[in-house]
This record gives sequence, structure tokens and C-alpha cells, in this order.
Amino acid sequence: MYRRVKAAQQQWGGALTAIDHWLEERQQLIISYCKLAGLPPFDDKQRSKPAQEAVQEFCQLLMDYLSAGHFEVYEHIVSECAVNGTDSRQLANQLYPKIAASTDLALNFNDKYADHFSTRQSAAFDNELSDLGQALEERFELEDELIHTLHDKHSDQETPA
Repeated sequence: MYRRVKAAQQQWGGALTAIDHWLEERQQLIISYCKLAGLPPFDDKQRSKPAQEAVQEFCQLLMDYLSAGHFEVYEHIVSECAVNGTDSRQLANQLYPKIAASTDLALNFNDKYADHFSTRQSAAFDNELSDLGQALEERFELEDELIHTLHDKHSDQETPA
């Protein structure tokens, strides 16, 4: 996941301020996820229940990322796709429901764990965090496809004929 965000930043960085900011948020979200999940280089040999503060931080980053996507980046992408032709618009309409499915999973995770993470929940936590990680990875791929489409169409407009 982390390599993918670095590649996205290199490929599309500087094309649009909203996308730059969003990719930076994605990077922070991935780092927080890896810490919470105990993944390298943050792995904890003696895996224990994460601190409530770490869960809250992750959930806040998650909600910020989702909000920026829905209310800033997607809106811009959809408007650009509307300007740049029906193919781009059809792609956006095709991908958005797939992206929305991961939003529901993320919102449920946030509702369940952000404010109070108890020992009773810890058995399900690892599985739900893993499921969320898989959904986020799929979401990032779909988002990158949208960004790629926007970038290609946007770049074509700025190139002199």
C-alpha cells in the first residue's frame, strides 16, 4: 500500500493541489494503519491490544481521508470528467459504487472502535482491521484509476495543439 501511494505521488504530484493533499493524507493513513496492525516496520513482537489513542488517531485519519475524497477530490474528478467526455464520466460512474462499498466498511469500523475500544472487542478487532485494510487497498486502486483518468484528460487540455 505504501509503495503504491509513493508511486501515485510521483506520477500525479503537482497536477492538482487537492490530489496532492489527498495523497499525503493517504500516506498518513497507511502509516497509521501499519502501526495499528503491527506491520513492518512497526511490528510488535508481543502483540497486544492497541492503545485507545492509536485507534482514535487512525479513525480520525480514516474519516479525514474519506471526507476529502468524497467532498473534494471525487467532486473535482466528476466535474472534470463531465467536461472531458462521456468515457471519463462513465468510468467515474462505474467506479464510484465500488469505492462507496469501502466507505460503508470504514464508517462501521469507526463507529465501533473510535470512541471506545474494549478488551471484549479485541478478538474481532484484528479481523475487522484486516478486512478494512483489504478494502482500503482495493479502494486506493480504484481511486488511482480515477486520478489517472483525470490527469490524462487534464494534461491533454493543457498541451498546445
